Amino acid sequence: MSKVKEVLDKKGNQYFYVKPDHTVYEALQMMAEKDIGSVMVIDNHKLVGMFTERDYARKIVLHGLASKNTRVGDFMTKEVFSVHSSSSINDCMAIMTSQHIRHLPVVDDDQIVGLISIGDVVNSVIQQQNIIINDLESYIYGYRGSHAK
Repeated sequence: MSKVKEVLDKKGNQYFYVKPDHTVYEALQMMAEKDIGSVMVIDNHKLVGMFTERDYARKIVLHGLASKNTRVGDFMTKEVFSVHSSSSINDCMAIMTSQHIRHLPVVDDDQIVGLISIGDVVNSVIQQQNIIINDLESYIYGYRGSHAK
């Protein structure tokens, strides 16, 4: 099964972040500009949280708060799950499923090296399944062909 590093090598290590004192509006602007569903929240080079569209909808909008007057640090998800670049895609899938999250920061030796999304995980699984299917088809047709009279 594929590793997180392989996925990052293909898609790139780019990630986006805000600081806890940024406004929710600033975070939403960045997310809209970059067409992403979450940003990491970093303070003093340390990952301190995640801010997602879900956080915005459930913690800001439903409580009638104004995004221009609200700080990300007050409403970010503080319990951040992360993976290592050597983690398997199956590990990512298990974490995302059990924790109901769509984005996982990739952290090696306390350094953020990227972000993996549920879309990245699904694409990796599909690619792996296609490889297995092609290998099985080659084996089956190759086996039949070598024994045909």
